[in-house]
Formats: sequence, structure tokens, C-alpha cells
Amino acid sequence: MIYRLGLRLRVMVGFALIGGSVSLALGSWVYITVRDLDRRLIDEALTAEIDDYRARLERNPDSLPPMTATVRGYLVRGDRPDNRPPELRGLPSGRSEVSVDGIPYYAAVVRDGDMQLIMLHNRTQVERREGLLLLVLSSGILGTTLLAAGGGWWLAGRVIAPVRELATRVRERSPDDLHSPFAEGLAHDEVAELAHAFERYLERMRAFVERERAFSADASHELRTPLAVIQGAVEVLQGRPDQDERTRKQLERIARTVHGMSDLTTTLLMLAREQRTDDASHSECQVGEVAQEVVRQHGYLLTSKPVSLSVDIREPLTLDVERPLLAIAIGNLVRNAFTYTENGSVSITLEGGVLSVADTGPGVPSQDLDCLFEHSGRSRRATRGAGIGLPLVKHIADRQGWAISVRNRPEGGALFSLNLNPPHAGAGTSGPASA
Repeated sequence: MIYRLGLRLRVMVGFALIGGSVSLALGSWVYITVRDLDRRLIDEALTAEIDDYRARLERNPDSLPPMTATVRGYLVRGDRPDNRPPELRGLPSGRSEVSVDGIPYYAAVVRDGDMQLIMLHNRTQVERREGLLLLVLSSGILGTTLLAAGGGWWLAGRVIAPVRELATRVRERSPDDLHSPFAEGLAHDEVAELAHAFERYLERMRAFVERERAFSADASHELRTPLAVIQGAVEVLQGRPDQDERTRKQLERIARTVHGMSDLTTTLLMLAREQRTDDASHSECQVGEVAQEVVRQHGYLLTSKPVSLSVDIREPLTLDVERPLLAIAIGNLVRNAFTYTENGSVSITLEGGVLSVADTGPGVPSQDLDCLFEHSGRSRRATRGAGIGLPLVKHIADRQGWAISVRNRPEGGALFSLNLNPPHAGAGTSGPASA
């Protein structure tokens, strides 16, 4: 359909339709006019031949009607034999068209008492001229249509060239480049105005992003001090020998919580940076070790639950990544599985660069699969208990070039997969995984 065509092609089709319509109307008018003119000339020629023969007949009653390749005449009256071809018998008075021996003629019939004069004009040459004219006009219409289409294509290319240039600049612009101007080098026209509108919009976005990053960084820095104080106090209390079992467990829980909060603030501070730099001080992390450490930290969530836990590191994997980022990403997936599995099992597997967390919990409602990793998601898994957990995993995955996906298992529960080395690194995706 026309609305699915590109802008340049639509302009070309529009020009072709206009050019074809105008040339068709003009060609039709020319053809009809020429044909009508031929009819008039033939009619005048027949009238002149009839008048001339009648004048000769008055001077000489024995005069014969004209008999040429173009004009043929027949006189029918009582004192002469009727030598008319059968096709001419019964012709009405006036003008008509008739074919004699396969040759087309225009016929003029005049009656005067018992006398009938029939004058014929050969239409063969006229029809040939009309056919040639029709061929010339059809070729002209086709040529005009093609010329209009070509002109429309060229003109549309010239018109939309600035739009394409702007689209190329927008497409090739890095998401982190919010400062380079779009309108540089463009003419002062509507396209430049559109480019300036993009620049104003990006300026607002840049200011918004900077405010958000500054807030995250400031909040993370402000949280570090009280967390350090709490952690120090817990370590002092844990070092006291006069502790009962209940106090020791409570201190361990506080220590785990403080450690998790410290990792979270570190992660938020890293995510608040302007961009990920390749020369950042990363440390090589053993994914299996981080996963096992995370499982130990969150093991208390399975206390008093009839849930079996298995951790299977089939293929060790080493990543050059900030350890807190990896720990937060894996930790949220593990905590999510531990929290919503009331009975059954939780399996954590590392194989082929993919960390899988499978549980036998309630699964994910089908309507929530597509929005599970979004901040606006309504899924119970995304909003109850875990807070910003799964959206944060998605954020970390996108930043590191990983891919996070989820699907419901046929036997019940959910399967989260974190691909730590996707084929197209840097284009982390999320969404339902294929079965």
C-alpha cells in the first residue's frame, strides 16, 4: 500500500500519477479533437463532391459519378440500371459508415424524388493516421509518466537529503554523546529547526541524566559513612565473648545486611558514572566463587523451608568486571528464587557462560513476563520483597553487555538465565526466553 512506501518513493509515485494523468487527459483531448476534425473534413469533402456532381449532372444528365481510390459515387434512378453493391442497398439518407468488399467507407446518401445519390469516402488512410496518432500519443503519455517519475525521484532525493543527513547523525550518535550539535552544517530551513529541537531535547535529557547521576553518587557516598559505622560496631560486638546463640545470629544477620547494603551502594555509585571505561580498575572475578558466596549470604532465606539447594559449576568462568556488580546481579536472582520458593528445589547452574537459576516457586504470570525487568512492572516477583532487584539486574546486564531472560518452566516455577558472554556483547537484552 502507498502509506507503507518510503517518502522518496511516495513522492515519485505522486509525480508519476500527476504526470500520467495530465498527459492522458491532454492526449485524449488531442486524439478526440483530431478524430473529430477528420470527420468534419471528410464530411465537407463528401458535401463538395455531391454538390459538384449534381452541378455536372444538371449540365449533362449522362455524367458519371466520381470513381477514384478515395471517392466513389453511385447514382440510382429509374432510367439507369442499379449497379450498387449489395452493402449499399437500404442505406438511410444522411451520413453513415459502411464496409464494401472489406474496405471501410463514410457514406453520404442524398434523395431527390426518384433519384438517389450515394457518395463514399475511403476511411482506410484516415484510420491508419488515427492509429499512428494513437501510438504516438500513447508513447508520449508513457514517456511523460516515466519522465515525471524520474523527476519526482530526483527532486524527492534533493528535498529529503537534509532529512537523511539528520537521521544519519542521530543514528550514529553515541548514547553518551549529549553535547555534539545536530544542526551543524545544515541550511537554515525546517530541517535545521528540527535539528535544533533535537538539540534542545537532548540538552534537557543531559541535564536530567546529570541530576540523576549526581543524586545517585551523592546518596551512595552519604550511605557509606553510616554503613561503615554500623559494620564497625557489629565487628566489635561479634568480638565479645559473652554472647548467647540468639545474639550471635542477630549480629550475623546485621553483618550480612550491612555487607549487602555496602555492595548495593558501591554498585549504585558505579552505575552513576558517566560511562563504562575500558581502563577502569576491574578485578578478575571467578563467577562460580561469587555465586557460591552469594548463596551462602542468602542461605538464611531457606531456613525452615523444605527446599533442596544445588549449585553446579560445570564450566568455570572468569570475568574482568567489578565484583560488586556481579555479586549484586547474581544475588538478586538468588534472593528472588529463595524468597518465592516455599517447597521443592532451587538449582543454580553455570555452564557455557550462562548462569541459570531455576526454582519450583509460583512462576511468573504470563502477562508480567515482558515487563518483569522494568521499573514499572507489576509482577509480584519484581515488586514484593526484591524492591529494585530485577530492574537493577537488567541495568547491570545492559551496562556490561550481558543478557538476562526469564521463562516459566513446564514442571512449575521460573528459570532465570544470565548470559555473561552473549554473541553481541554490549547489546544486553531482556525478556522471555525461548523454551
